[in-house]
Amino acid sequence: MYRNHTCGELRIADCGKEVVLAGWVQRTRKMGGMIFVDLRDRYGITQLVFDDNTDSDLCAQAGRLGREFVIQVIGVVSERSNKNPKMPTGDIEIMVKTLNIINSALTPPFTIEDDSDGGDDIRMKYRYLDLRRSCVRRNLELRHNMVMEIRKFLDNRSFIEVETPILINSTPEGARDFVVPSRMNPGQFYALPQSPQILKQLLMVSGFDRYFQIAKCFRDEDLRADRQPEFTQIDCEMSFVEQEDILEVFEALAKHLFKNILGIEMNEPFMRMTWHDAMKYYGSDKPDLRFDMRFVELMDIMKGHGFSVFDSSAYIGGICAKGAAVYTRKQIDQLTEYVKRPQIGGKGLVYARVEADGSVKSSVDKFFNQDVLQKLKAAFCAVPGDLILIMCGDDAMKTRKQLSELRLEVARQLGLRDKSKFKCLWVVDFPMYEWSDEENRLMAMHHPFTSPKTEDVPLLDTDPASVRANAYDMVINGIEVGGGSIRIHDSSLQATIFRILGFTQEEAQQKFGFLMNAFKYGAPPHGGLAFGLDRLVSIFAGLDSIRDCIAFPKNNSGRDVMLDAPGPLDQLQLEELQIKVDVKG
Repeated sequence: MYRNHTCGELRIADCGKEVVLAGWVQRTRKMGGMIFVDLRDRYGITQLVFDDNTDSDLCAQAGRLGREFVIQVIGVVSERSNKNPKMPTGDIEIMVKTLNIINSALTPPFTIEDDSDGGDDIRMKYRYLDLRRSCVRRNLELRHNMVMEIRKFLDNRSFIEVETPILINSTPEGARDFVVPSRMNPGQFYALPQSPQILKQLLMVSGFDRYFQIAKCFRDEDLRADRQPEFTQIDCEMSFVEQEDILEVFEALAKHLFKNILGIEMNEPFMRMTWHDAMKYYGSDKPDLRFDMRFVELMDIMKGHGFSVFDSSAYIGGICAKGAAVYTRKQIDQLTEYVKRPQIGGKGLVYARVEADGSVKSSVDKFFNQDVLQKLKAAFCAVPGDLILIMCGDDAMKTRKQLSELRLEVARQLGLRDKSKFKCLWVVDFPMYEWSDEENRLMAMHHPFTSPKTEDVPLLDTDPASVRANAYDMVINGIEVGGGSIRIHDSSLQATIFRILGFTQEEAQQKFGFLMNAFKYGAPPHGGLAFGLDRLVSIFAGLDSIRDCIAFPKNNSGRDVMLDAPGPLDQLQLEELQIKVDVKG
C-alpha cells in the first residue's frame, strides 16, 4: 500500500509505530547533519526527519527533494523535542527509514501555503496547485459538509431529489441564456438552464409534492464577486403550501446549517420586512442588519431654509453613524468623493456633528440655525459623538440607493460588518413588476410564473404596477442567499400575466404551452425557493468572493484561464453544426 496513515492523524499515542505515509513535500530544512521535511496531504502536515549519522545515503537522497515532490516514506513515529503547538501533529515526527520518490516536480509558480505569494490570475491559471492550499481545501470541505447536511435535512422532511435536464429550450424574461447548437437539428439551439423553474413546477403537477435538486444553473450576465456564469442552486419546490409553509421549512434549514456547520444556535424567528420598508429605510432589497443606520427622511425639517440644494430636491434623507463624530474633515471629504463616483452617482454630502455639549455643528451652518439642527438631532435620536450624513436628489429611489452605498461604506470603515456575526432576514411582498426603460414595458421582477397576492389580483387589469407578488428572499448579512415565490397554478391567471408582460396568445402558447396545458390536468397550489449554494458557503466561510468555494471558477471576464475557455471551434466542427462565425471587432 502507498500509505497506512494520513499526514494529519498521528499523535503522541502513536509513538513507536512503524508507519507508511505518502504526500507532497511542503518544505525542507537542513540543520547540521539533519534534514527536516514537512510532508503534506489533504488531511494535514507531518514532519519527517532524515539523520545523516544514521543513514548518510538516505539523507543525501532527501537532500534532493524539492517543493511539491510526491514521495512515500516508511518510518517510526517519535516524540518531537521542539514541539509545535500550532500543528495537530506538532508533538510527533517520523524518523524515516525508507524514502521512495514517486514523482519529482517543477518549482511551483507560487507558494503552496495559506499566505501565498501568488495573485488571483496566477493562482487561477494553476488552480490545481491552488487547491492544494489548506485554506482553499477547507472551503471545499465546508461546501461538501453543507451539501451533506442539506440533503439530510430535506430527506428527513420527505423531499425527493430529482435530476432535471441541462439541455432545454430558451425562455424569455430572465438573464441571457447560454445556447448550444444542435448538430442533428441544424439551425436550432438548446439553452442551458438558468434554473429548473418550469421543470420543477411540472414535477408538482406530476404529484412529486416535495422536490429538491443540487442544480447546476447558467446565466450569461456581467460578473461580480458574488456571480459566476455557472453556479449551483439548492432548488426546492413544494405542493399544497402557502408562503408561511415555505418560510418555515427553509428558515429551519438555515438554522440547521448554522447549528451543525458553525455551532451557532438561532432560537429567535428570522426578522421579516416588506420590500417597501427595505427600500424606504435601507435603500436596498437586501439590507445588512448587523448594524443600525436606518434612513430618516428629512424633507419636513431641512426644506424651506434657503439652502437651494435641499429646497429643490424631491428627497432628503440621512443616516446617523454612532460615535463617528471623530471623523476628520479629510475623511468626510473622502466619503463625499466616494458617493460622487460614477457607479454611485451622488451629488454630494452634508454632515452634522453632535458636539460634547449637545450642540450641532454642520457643513451648512449658515443656512440652518441651532433650533433646526436640534430638530435634526432629535430625528435621529443622536447623542454627543454621533455623526449625521445627509444626501438628497430628484429621484427618491435613486437617492436611497446612493445612501445605501454610503451606509455600507461607513459601516465598513467603522468595523461593523463583522463576518463572524450573522443577521438573517426575510424580505417579503416584492412588487410583481418593474419598469424596463430598455424594453419600454413592465417586466416580471422575479419570473412570469410568480403568483400575485390574492388581494391584489383585481389590480392586474387596472393598475398592474402596484400589484405585489407572493415572493420572498432570504437575506444574510446584506447578501441575498435565496429567493422564491408561490407559483401560479391556474392557466387563466397565467395567461393574464403573460398578456400583461406583452406576450401575444400565440407567443405564450409557443413558449409555454406545455406548462399551461399541464395546469389544465389538475395542478396543485405550489411554491418553492432556491438557495445559492456558492453564496451560502462563502458567507459561512467568511469570504468576500464566491470563487474560493468553487473548485474551478471563472474570472471576472467569464474565462477559465486554466483551461483557456471559451475558445474557438475548428472549421470542421462549425461545418458539422452548419454555423458560420462572423466576429465583429
